[in-house]
Amino acid sequence: MDLQPMVDISRDPRWGRVSEGSGEDPFLGGAIARAMVLGYQGKDLNDQLTRNDEIMACVKHFALYGAGEAGRDYNTVDMSRNRMFNEYMYPYEAAVHAGVGSVMASFNEVDGVPATANHWLMTNVLRKQWGFNGFVVTDFTGISEMVEHGIGNLQTVSARALNAGVDMDMVSEGFVGTLKKSFTEGKITMKTLDAACRRILEAKYKLGLFDDPYKYCDLSRPARDIFTREHRDAARRIAAESFVLLKNEPFEGQGKKSSRPVLPLEKQGTVAVIGPLGNTRSNMPGTWSVAARLDDYPSLYEGLKEMTAGRVNITYAKGSNLIGDVAYEERATLFGRSLGRDNRTDKELLDEALKVASGADVIVAALGESSEMSGESSSRTDLDIPDVQRTLLEALLKTGKPVVLTLFTGRPLTLTWEQEHVPAILNVWFGGSEAAYAIGDVLFGDVNPSGKLTMTFPKNVGQIPLFYNHKNTGRPLAAGNWFEKFRSNYLDVDNEPLYPFGYGLSYTTFQYSDIASVPRSWDKMAPPLP
Repeated sequence: MDLQPMVDISRDPRWGRVSEGSGEDPFLGGAIARAMVLGYQGKDLNDQLTRNDEIMACVKHFALYGAGEAGRDYNTVDMSRNRMFNEYMYPYEAAVHAGVGSVMASFNEVDGVPATANHWLMTNVLRKQWGFNGFVVTDFTGISEMVEHGIGNLQTVSARALNAGVDMDMVSEGFVGTLKKSFTEGKITMKTLDAACRRILEAKYKLGLFDDPYKYCDLSRPARDIFTREHRDAARRIAAESFVLLKNEPFEGQGKKSSRPVLPLEKQGTVAVIGPLGNTRSNMPGTWSVAARLDDYPSLYEGLKEMTAGRVNITYAKGSNLIGDVAYEERATLFGRSLGRDNRTDKELLDEALKVASGADVIVAALGESSEMSGESSSRTDLDIPDVQRTLLEALLKTGKPVVLTLFTGRPLTLTWEQEHVPAILNVWFGGSEAAYAIGDVLFGDVNPSGKLTMTFPKNVGQIPLFYNHKNTGRPLAAGNWFEKFRSNYLDVDNEPLYPFGYGLSYTTFQYSDIASVPRSWDKMAPPLP
């Protein structure tokens, strides 16, 4: 069983777990949910005779987890049924219709009742309305956490969860520790217990574990299937396809003006990789890569040096720490993701970087978020690039050398200043084990960037929530206007995003000319009648 896909719709990039989801659009989220369920489970989870590589998917977090107030994790959610079903529920339903084997309850309340104890959500909607016949599992300690919601002690909330339609208790031990007592007191029935047990046993049957309990215990499989050249090549290709080119303009500096955009880079000369994310292996896989061997994957500096050996001279300087605040950096680099904070002064780090930059033809500025600045319990109120990194970037731009901002991030950031001043910005997210090579493929033009944004990038956090398919108001701002009194707008910024949903450039240029309309017969275009 895999605790994926995570399909929560979110329109608030302050929430760290947007890095796990599919963005702001319910239709796209539903399409990705279906694809992931089929990818994990195959077309038929009951096909036990010919396969042993399927994984039972678990769609999460049901429901509305991505809509927490103020972008804070585990927080309260309160919304109308209209918004709920039109904007947030579709990806869960799509996963159910794709045959997902299990569903995970979310931490948040829905209509004032924690999802884990919400009978309307787990039984009326999930089972009766959508026809789900798999099992429901709580999130980690989801049952015991309901005590903090103030709806009862562990015995009470455990009984409420079971009666709501939850079948499996993850970690809280409320089921194993209290259900016998609840049964003897008449708070739960044997029929409800039997139904929950049956769903768990049916899942094991569908996976073929009754015929062969050790079906998936093939000791030769790791060496055969994990981290193979074939899979690494696929990971490299997929990572490169996910990168989003946000800006790519001709370079102007040192009295020179280029006629071509900064990217792709030429495979010659000296390229300086500068920034706190330029030479860290452990941050390349991104958040929730808990089983990753964090030292096995090359850093950006190491990967570029390896793949351009003999053609390009790759140099490196850290330039700054991740964040000026020591305690903040510690919170942002948990679970072995430390960047090895440099105890030199900010000026010493900057001077070293400028010295390295002076000998380069191009600067690749590896900046942004560490991997643990996104993900669970990683909410942020300020979505700018951290303070000392911005100072570093400003200094690199003043060198007069072409600068490519290679942006690591798990969420939309506010890049208004960067968009105005940096000639080229490539958003590389966190691309996994082969990320360094994939970034090199795009930087040097072996791969044409084609990724598109699944979330809107705001100009500042005051615009949040900001998403493309918002409903209109009776007093909309006229197209092209910044501000108009008695219209729906702001005094200090226009209504438009910095980068809209679906945005993404490429190295290819397009030109449309001599457009002509060719009449077609409707009879030939229309599909045949049933």
